[in-house]
Amino acid sequence: MKKIIPLFIAMSFFFEAFTQYIYPLTKTVDSSDTYFGVTYKDPYRWLENMKQEETITWFKRQATYTDSILNTLNGRDELISEWKQIDKQRPPIITDQMYENGRVFYSKSSPKDSSVNIYYREGMNGAEQLLFDPTVYIPGKTISVQQIIPSHDGKKIGICYTEGGAEIGTLKIIMVDTKQFLKDSIYPAAGFYAWTFDNKAFLYASVKLADNKDLNSIQDFKTKMHIVGNEVGKDTNFFSNTSYAEMNIDPGKGATFAFLEEDSKDYIFAGFGNVQRERTQYYAPIDEFDSKKISWKPLCKVSDSLRDLIYINDDVYAISHNNAPNFKVVQTSLKHPDWTNATTIVAERPDRKIESFLHTKDYLLIVYSVGINSYLLKYNFKTKTTSEVKLPYSGTIVINCINTNNNNYILQIRSWNRPFTEYNYDAASDDRTPSNFNKKPSVYPAAYNDLQVEEVEVKGHDGAMIPLTIIYKKGIRKDGSAICLLDGYGASGISSLPIFNIINNSLVAHGVVSAIAHVRGGGEKGEAWYKAGFKSTKPNTWKDFISCAEYLIAKGYTSPKKLSGIGGSAGGILISRAITERPDLFAAVICVVGIANAMRFEFAGNGPESIPEYGTVKDSVESKGLYEMDGVQHVVNGTKYPAVICVAGWNDPRVLAWQPGKFATALQNASKSGRPVLMKANYDSGHFGGYADVADQFAFILWQCGHPDFQPKK
Repeated sequence: MKKIIPLFIAMSFFFEAFTQYIYPLTKTVDSSDTYFGVTYKDPYRWLENMKQEETITWFKRQATYTDSILNTLNGRDELISEWKQIDKQRPPIITDQMYENGRVFYSKSSPKDSSVNIYYREGMNGAEQLLFDPTVYIPGKTISVQQIIPSHDGKKIGICYTEGGAEIGTLKIIMVDTKQFLKDSIYPAAGFYAWTFDNKAFLYASVKLADNKDLNSIQDFKTKMHIVGNEVGKDTNFFSNTSYAEMNIDPGKGATFAFLEEDSKDYIFAGFGNVQRERTQYYAPIDEFDSKKISWKPLCKVSDSLRDLIYINDDVYAISHNNAPNFKVVQTSLKHPDWTNATTIVAERPDRKIESFLHTKDYLLIVYSVGINSYLLKYNFKTKTTSEVKLPYSGTIVINCINTNNNNYILQIRSWNRPFTEYNYDAASDDRTPSNFNKKPSVYPAAYNDLQVEEVEVKGHDGAMIPLTIIYKKGIRKDGSAICLLDGYGASGISSLPIFNIINNSLVAHGVVSAIAHVRGGGEKGEAWYKAGFKSTKPNTWKDFISCAEYLIAKGYTSPKKLSGIGGSAGGILISRAITERPDLFAAVICVVGIANAMRFEFAGNGPESIPEYGTVKDSVESKGLYEMDGVQHVVNGTKYPAVICVAGWNDPRVLAWQPGKFATALQNASKSGRPVLMKANYDSGHFGGYADVADQFAFILWQCGHPDFQPKK
């Protein structure tokens, strides 16, 4: 006999499957843009007005709804507790070391501190003295130090601090001997550029507003000069589009800057820049520093294809990709700069890519990579020869020379499954000794000793070979039963290099596979790799990510029901398009402070300066490229999308909250999978979050991938 299901039971099945998540209502508006004969609808355009009460209320309701679900999950608080316990066992970490007139200044974080404090020493081995503790500076405020810059005589130190995760902050000056603040206070500002050589003044980045929700907030940067003790209102407009209008500097396409170099004191340097890594710079004789109008001369332009520059007396060195997609090091003279005929110091090689460089008294130190791991070269200024520096193991190399009057430098090596180790290195003798700063090794649970790393290459949709890093616990079964978190970025030529990530590695220790897709748009394989995921070629970025996901499934590391993905910031393009193109591949994804509405990105405060990276809707070809990148535009009603959590920082000036917000609500109204789509706004953070924020994200994907320890509480 045919079984009859009562109507109310059938309806309950329907609601449980498809409407168990009743999201805060989101209105739609009749909004659209037409570019080159094509109309693009934008029904959630109203969310871009983050100052109107309706938008503020929407984000708060979404955050409250998200918390009401995440608060029911088991395991989240245990993650935070575990990470904090691991953090308590680590030694203090010292960074940002700077040397001036016998004193060493640095930032230091330790398990007992809730913030990064500023210290100094008399000499490399002197007694440590506290200069600034943000936790006691303004009671009741969350203060973060963004930058420190000591004066050349070591008697003053400039500090830039921000509140609540913002990146526009306040500049203050501390007298080192007395540890007292001077009355000088500059707000809003984006940081220091340099002290003058007489230690009486400094150059800094001045901005019009500190409101990340105002479209004009970070437009029209000015480099100003402040004389210590003077009123801020009297600061000189040293270099900007208004002080040098004849230079035709577009205030909407990047920040102006000006600075001085201790190793090249006969010159002043200036320029402007944006997300494009190639430099546009000018210079002038130091004698003109106090002139009302400096006669700036071109030093380099974007078409010279230069990255980092180093100045030593009358010489300037640069990393160049001019006819060298894997980069080379070149040199020219500041007396008559000529990059077309520059001297090649270190030639390009097809088997390695130059990443960065710095100098000591007698050497250039050049970091290069082969695949993912880094190595180190040194170039001898006197003999004009190059040699390899022997390293104890491979990984990511970070170097810092805090005093270029000698050949000593700090070398730090880190890898996927080994915490960083730091050494003092002598470039002349190659002697390696324990660091003066980070001396004690970190202590981690025994399970971290079982982390295995595989570096493979995956064939992409067009035959390109994509590097893929896979980290897993020794003995894991490759039968598709493991949960996997696949990470990707792929923008601005930035490489995803080995780093010991205690948060990801804690998941690996619990049986989760962690994978990093080194997709096109990043810099892992040089300039050609970057430009193969750039503007009109950007689809390669998420297609490479999809190819890596398919590989992990085919090889048994995971399965579609167990695979999660994450993309943050520019990686929001990758993750939003990966799931709108292949929603069947993923169980859950995280879009954290992600660009998910690329066609509208240039209309945010910092959007115009990103045009060189993503393009503009005002160009017929680039407009089509931006459409392809746009996750919001590719959401299709009735599709079974994976579970998604979108995350925004309310104080984030880089990717405004409406970018992931519009993607989240588009998915909420379109998805028919029955899986949740949540929008989490963090009101006490900017572009970066803390343990609690990450625990929310990871608990979400572990829940949706079926981990038994992260299911809702009964």
